[in-house]
Amino acid sequence: MMSVFSSSYLLHFFLVFLFVYVRLCSCEINPIVSFDQNYHNTWGFQHFYPTNNGTEVQLVIDQYSGSGFMSNHAYGSGFFAMKIKIPKKDSLGIITALYFTSLQNNEPFGNHYEVDFEFLGGHGMPYTLQTNVFAKDSGGREERVNLWFDPTADFHTYQLLWNRHHIVFYVDKIPIRVFENNTRIGVNYPSQAMSIVGSLWSDTTWASHGQPINWTEAPFVAYFQGFNINGCLENININTDHSECNSIKSTYWWNGPRYMALDHTQTLIYEDVRRKHLTYSYCDDRGYLHPECQMKKY
Repeated sequence: MMSVFSSSYLLHFFLVFLFVYVRLCSCEINPIVSFDQNYHNTWGFQHFYPTNNGTEVQLVIDQYSGSGFMSNHAYGSGFFAMKIKIPKKDSLGIITALYFTSLQNNEPFGNHYEVDFEFLGGHGMPYTLQTNVFAKDSGGREERVNLWFDPTADFHTYQLLWNRHHIVFYVDKIPIRVFENNTRIGVNYPSQAMSIVGSLWSDTTWASHGQPINWTEAPFVAYFQGFNINGCLENININTDHSECNSIKSTYWWNGPRYMALDHTQTLIYEDVRRKHLTYSYCDDRGYLHPECQMKKY
Protein backbone atom coordinates (compact mmCIF):
# COMPACT_ATOMS: atom_id res chain seq x y z
CA MET A 1 0.00 0.00 0.00
CA MET A 2 1.33 3.47 -0.87
CA SER A 3 2.95 5.39 1.97
CA VAL A 4 0.93 8.20 3.49
CA PHE A 5 3.03 11.34 3.81
CA SER A 6 2.80 13.42 6.95
CA SER A 7 2.61 17.19 6.50
CA SER A 8 6.15 17.63 7.82
CA TYR A 9 7.47 15.03 5.41
CA LEU A 10 5.67 16.69 2.50
CA LEU A 11 7.20 20.03 3.42
CA HIS A 12 10.66 18.49 3.65
CA PHE A 13 10.13 16.64 0.38
CA PHE A 14 9.01 19.83 -1.37
CA LEU A 15 11.92 21.92 -0.13
CA VAL A 16 14.50 19.33 -1.10
CA PHE A 17 12.78 18.79 -4.44
CA LEU A 18 12.90 22.54 -5.09
CA PHE A 19 16.63 22.60 -4.38
CA VAL A 20 17.30 19.66 -6.67
CA TYR A 21 15.05 21.11 -9.38
CA VAL A 22 16.87 24.44 -9.40
CA ARG A 23 20.25 22.71 -9.32
CA LEU A 24 19.49 20.52 -12.33
CA CYS A 25 17.72 23.24 -14.30
CA SER A 26 20.78 25.48 -14.15
CA CYS A 27 22.43 23.58 -17.01
CA GLU A 28 19.63 21.83 -18.85
CA ILE A 29 18.40 23.42 -22.03
CA ASN A 30 15.34 21.70 -23.46
CA PRO A 31 13.94 23.62 -26.42
CA ILE A 32 10.74 22.30 -27.95
CA VAL A 33 11.54 20.26 -31.04
CA SER A 34 9.40 18.05 -33.23
CA PHE A 35 9.56 14.27 -33.04
CA ASP A 36 10.95 13.94 -36.58
CA GLN A 37 14.01 16.02 -35.78
CA ASN A 38 15.47 13.36 -33.49
CA TYR A 39 13.32 10.21 -33.75
CA HIS A 40 11.49 7.92 -36.17
CA ASN A 41 8.74 5.31 -35.89
CA THR A 42 10.21 1.79 -36.13
CA TRP A 43 7.23 -0.58 -35.82
CA GLY A 44 3.47 -0.61 -35.34
CA PHE A 45 3.06 2.07 -37.99
CA GLN A 46 -0.75 1.92 -37.83
CA HIS A 47 -0.57 2.38 -34.05
CA PHE A 48 1.59 5.51 -34.08
CA TYR A 49 0.04 8.99 -34.01
CA PRO A 50 1.98 12.29 -33.95
CA THR A 51 -0.02 15.25 -32.63
CA ASN A 52 0.41 18.94 -31.75
CA ASN A 53 2.60 19.66 -34.78
CA GLY A 54 4.88 16.74 -33.96
CA THR A 55 5.64 17.83 -30.38
CA GLU A 56 3.73 14.83 -28.98
CA VAL A 57 3.33 11.23 -30.12
CA GLN A 58 0.78 8.64 -29.06
CA LEU A 59 1.58 4.93 -29.10
CA VAL A 60 -1.42 2.62 -29.19
CA ILE A 61 -1.66 -1.07 -28.39
CA ASP A 62 -4.47 -3.56 -28.93
CA GLN A 63 -4.51 -7.34 -29.23
CA TYR A 64 -2.98 -7.07 -32.69
CA SER A 65 0.01 -4.74 -32.26
CA GLY A 66 1.78 -2.15 -30.20
CA SER A 67 4.20 0.47 -31.50
CA GLY A 68 7.63 1.97 -30.96
CA PHE A 69 10.17 4.56 -32.01
CA MET A 70 13.94 5.08 -31.95
CA SER A 71 16.34 8.01 -32.06
CA ASN A 72 17.85 8.91 -35.42
CA HIS A 73 21.33 8.78 -33.89
CA ALA A 74 23.20 7.00 -31.11
CA TYR A 75 24.88 8.67 -28.13
CA GLY A 76 27.91 7.97 -25.97
CA SER A 77 26.92 10.03 -22.91
CA GLY A 78 24.34 12.61 -21.96
CA PHE A 79 21.56 13.84 -19.74
CA PHE A 80 18.42 12.59 -21.44
CA ALA A 81 14.81 13.42 -20.65
CA MET A 82 11.32 12.63 -21.88
CA LYS A 83 7.82 13.40 -20.63
CA ILE A 84 5.49 10.40 -20.50
CA LYS A 85 1.88 9.69 -19.58
CA ILE A 86 1.06 5.99 -19.39
CA PRO A 87 -2.26 4.25 -20.23
CA LYS A 88 -5.04 5.01 -17.76
CA LYS A 89 -7.28 1.95 -18.14
CA ASP A 90 -7.13 -1.44 -16.41
CA SER A 91 -3.75 -2.10 -17.98
CA LEU A 92 -2.20 -5.10 -16.25
CA GLY A 93 0.36 -6.62 -18.64
CA ILE A 94 0.75 -3.44 -20.70
CA ILE A 95 4.28 -2.01 -20.57
CA THR A 96 5.26 1.54 -21.48
CA ALA A 97 9.01 1.67 -22.00
CA LEU A 98 11.76 4.24 -22.42
CA TYR A 99 15.16 2.66 -22.79
CA PHE A 100 18.66 3.08 -24.16
CA THR A 101 20.29 0.24 -26.07
CA SER A 102 23.41 -0.60 -28.02
CA LEU A 103 21.41 -3.14 -30.04
CA GLN A 104 20.51 -2.22 -33.56
CA ASN A 105 17.34 -3.36 -35.34
CA ASN A 106 17.16 -7.14 -35.80
CA GLU A 107 20.27 -7.83 -33.70
CA PRO A 108 20.05 -10.85 -31.33
CA PHE A 109 19.19 -10.00 -27.73
CA GLY A 110 21.80 -10.33 -24.98
CA ASN A 111 25.49 -9.50 -24.55
CA HIS A 112 24.78 -5.83 -25.04
CA TYR A 113 24.39 -2.58 -23.12
CA GLU A 114 20.94 -1.36 -22.18
CA VAL A 115 19.34 0.89 -19.57
CA ASP A 116 15.58 0.67 -19.01
CA PHE A 117 12.62 2.56 -17.65
CA GLU A 118 9.60 0.21 -17.78
CA PHE A 119 6.20 1.27 -16.49
CA LEU A 120 4.15 -1.75 -15.52
CA GLY A 121 0.44 -1.44 -16.09
CA GLY A 122 -1.93 -2.43 -13.32
CA HIS A 123 -5.40 -2.10 -11.85
CA GLY A 124 -4.69 1.34 -10.40
CA MET A 125 -2.54 3.07 -7.79
CA PRO A 126 0.22 2.56 -6.93
CA TYR A 127 1.89 2.09 -10.31
CA THR A 128 5.26 0.35 -10.56
CA LEU A 129 8.31 1.66 -12.39
CA GLN A 130 10.92 -1.01 -13.09
CA THR A 131 14.48 -0.10 -14.03
CA ASN A 132 17.17 -2.42 -15.34
CA VAL A 133 20.78 -2.29 -16.53
CA PHE A 134 22.36 -4.62 -19.06
CA ALA A 135 26.14 -4.48 -18.74
CA LYS A 136 27.27 -6.44 -21.79
CA ASP A 137 25.09 -9.30 -20.55
CA SER A 138 21.42 -10.27 -20.25
CA GLY A 139 20.56 -7.79 -17.51
CA GLY A 140 19.13 -9.24 -14.32
CA ARG A 141 19.57 -5.95 -12.43
CA GLU A 142 15.92 -5.10 -11.97
CA GLU A 143 14.71 -2.67 -9.36
CA ARG A 144 11.12 -1.60 -8.75
CA VAL A 145 9.65 1.48 -7.11
CA ASN A 146 6.02 2.31 -6.47
CA LEU A 147 5.49 5.79 -7.85
CA TRP A 148 4.13 8.31 -5.33
CA PHE A 149 1.82 9.90 -7.91
CA ASP A 150 -0.58 8.76 -10.63
CA PRO A 151 1.49 8.52 -13.88
CA THR A 152 -1.72 8.08 -15.91
CA ALA A 153 -3.21 11.43 -14.92
CA ASP A 154 -0.61 13.77 -16.40
CA PHE A 155 2.84 13.95 -17.95
CA HIS A 156 5.87 13.42 -15.72
CA THR A 157 9.52 13.82 -16.62
CA TYR A 158 11.89 10.83 -16.64
CA GLN A 159 15.59 11.50 -16.99
CA LEU A 160 18.78 9.52 -17.34
CA LEU A 161 22.24 10.89 -16.57
CA TRP A 162 24.98 8.81 -18.19
CA ASN A 163 28.61 9.78 -17.84
CA ARG A 164 31.82 7.91 -17.01
CA HIS A 165 31.12 8.11 -13.28
CA HIS A 166 27.61 6.74 -12.96
CA ILE A 167 24.14 6.30 -14.43
CA VAL A 168 21.38 8.07 -12.50
CA PHE A 169 17.66 7.49 -13.02
CA TYR A 170 15.41 10.46 -12.20
CA VAL A 171 11.65 10.87 -11.82
CA ASP A 172 10.59 14.52 -11.98
CA LYS A 173 14.23 15.41 -11.24
CA ILE A 174 14.30 13.19 -8.14
CA PRO A 175 17.04 10.51 -8.22
CA ILE A 176 15.56 7.05 -7.71
CA ARG A 177 18.48 4.81 -8.72
CA VAL A 178 22.25 5.07 -9.16
CA PHE A 179 24.37 2.55 -11.06
CA GLU A 180 28.04 3.30 -10.39
CA ASN A 181 30.95 2.71 -12.74
CA ASN A 182 32.55 -0.25 -10.97
CA THR A 183 34.83 -1.47 -13.75
CA ARG A 184 37.66 -1.51 -11.20
CA ILE A 185 36.05 -4.56 -9.58
CA GLY A 186 35.23 -6.27 -12.85
CA VAL A 187 31.69 -4.99 -13.44
CA ASN A 188 31.00 -3.99 -17.03
CA TYR A 189 29.79 -0.43 -17.50
CA PRO A 190 28.02 0.97 -20.60
CA SER A 191 30.82 2.13 -22.85
CA GLN A 192 29.24 1.71 -26.27
CA ALA A 193 26.97 4.11 -28.10
CA MET A 194 23.29 3.61 -27.39
CA SER A 195 20.11 4.62 -29.19
CA ILE A 196 17.02 5.92 -27.37
CA VAL A 197 13.86 3.85 -27.75
CA GLY A 198 10.24 4.28 -26.73
CA SER A 199 7.68 1.51 -26.99
CA LEU A 200 4.30 0.21 -25.89
CA TRP A 201 4.02 -3.57 -25.69
CA SER A 202 2.45 -6.40 -23.70
CA ASP A 203 3.58 -9.33 -21.56
CA THR A 204 1.58 -12.04 -19.81
CA THR A 205 4.43 -13.62 -17.83
CA TRP A 206 6.46 -11.47 -15.45
CA ALA A 207 4.65 -8.16 -16.07
CA SER A 208 1.15 -9.53 -15.38
CA HIS A 209 2.16 -12.36 -13.04
CA GLY A 210 0.57 -14.82 -15.44
CA GLN A 211 -2.79 -13.06 -15.50
CA PRO A 212 -4.47 -12.40 -18.85
CA ILE A 213 -4.61 -8.92 -20.32
CA ASN A 214 -8.06 -7.36 -20.33
CA TRP A 215 -8.21 -6.61 -24.04
CA THR A 216 -11.82 -5.40 -23.71
CA GLU A 217 -10.19 -2.21 -22.36
CA ALA A 218 -8.18 -1.75 -25.58
CA PRO A 219 -6.94 0.36 -27.16
CA PHE A 220 -4.37 1.42 -24.57
CA VAL A 221 -2.57 4.69 -25.28
CA ALA A 222 0.79 6.03 -24.04
CA TYR A 223 1.81 9.65 -24.63
CA PHE A 224 5.33 11.00 -25.14
CA GLN A 225 6.62 14.58 -25.24
CA GLY A 226 10.01 16.30 -25.06
CA PHE A 227 12.10 15.20 -28.03
CA ASN A 228 15.13 17.43 -27.53
CA ILE A 229 18.27 15.38 -26.79
CA ASN A 230 21.20 16.49 -24.61
CA GLY A 231 23.72 13.88 -25.67
CA CYS A 232 27.10 13.26 -27.27
CA LEU A 233 26.65 11.91 -30.79
CA GLU A 234 28.58 8.72 -31.44
CA ASN A 235 28.61 6.13 -34.24
CA ILE A 236 26.94 2.95 -33.00
CA ASN A 237 28.72 0.92 -35.68
CA ILE A 238 32.23 1.84 -34.56
CA ASN A 239 33.93 0.78 -31.32
CA THR A 240 35.66 3.91 -30.06
CA ASP A 241 37.57 4.71 -26.90
CA HIS A 242 34.66 6.91 -25.78
CA SER A 243 37.12 9.69 -24.89
CA GLU A 244 35.30 12.42 -26.80
CA CYS A 245 31.96 11.70 -25.13
CA ASN A 246 33.67 11.54 -21.74
CA SER A 247 35.46 14.84 -22.16
CA ILE A 248 34.76 17.81 -19.93
CA LYS A 249 33.63 20.45 -22.38
CA SER A 250 30.97 23.08 -21.95
CA THR A 251 29.06 21.23 -24.68
CA TYR A 252 29.09 18.08 -22.57
CA TRP A 253 28.18 19.74 -19.26
CA TRP A 254 26.86 16.45 -17.82
CA ASN A 255 30.48 15.25 -17.56
CA GLY A 256 31.49 18.13 -15.31
CA PRO A 257 32.25 18.06 -11.57
CA ARG A 258 28.66 18.86 -10.60
CA TYR A 259 27.52 15.55 -12.10
CA MET A 260 30.26 13.26 -10.79
CA ALA A 261 28.19 12.23 -7.77
CA LEU A 262 24.99 13.08 -5.96
CA ASP A 263 25.48 15.95 -3.56
CA HIS A 264 24.44 15.78 0.08
CA THR A 265 20.92 17.09 -0.49
CA GLN A 266 20.30 14.79 -3.46
CA THR A 267 21.58 11.84 -1.45
CA LEU A 268 19.15 12.57 1.39
CA ILE A 269 16.13 12.64 -0.88
CA TYR A 270 17.41 9.63 -2.85
CA GLU A 271 17.68 7.59 0.35
CA ASP A 272 14.27 8.79 1.50
CA VAL A 273 12.53 7.84 -1.74
CA ARG A 274 14.16 4.41 -1.80
CA ARG A 275 13.34 3.76 1.84
CA LYS A 276 9.66 4.56 1.27
CA HIS A 277 9.05 3.38 -2.30
CA LEU A 278 11.59 0.71 -3.32
CA THR A 279 9.74 -2.62 -3.44
CA TYR A 280 12.36 -4.85 -5.08
CA SER A 281 16.10 -4.82 -5.76
CA TYR A 282 18.15 -7.49 -7.44
CA CYS A 283 20.85 -6.90 -4.83
CA ASP A 284 18.51 -8.22 -2.14
CA ASP A 285 17.56 -11.19 -4.27
CA ARG A 286 20.59 -12.16 -6.38
CA GLY A 287 23.28 -9.91 -4.98
CA TYR A 288 25.78 -12.77 -4.77
CA LEU A 289 25.83 -12.80 -8.59
CA HIS A 290 26.70 -9.11 -8.90
CA PRO A 291 29.87 -7.67 -7.31
CA GLU A 292 28.46 -4.12 -7.42
CA CYS A 293 25.90 -5.14 -4.78
CA GLN A 294 28.76 -5.34 -2.30
CA MET A 295 29.93 -1.83 -3.27
CA LYS A 296 26.80 0.24 -2.60
CA LYS A 297 27.78 3.86 -2.24
CA TYR A 298 24.42 5.35 -1.31
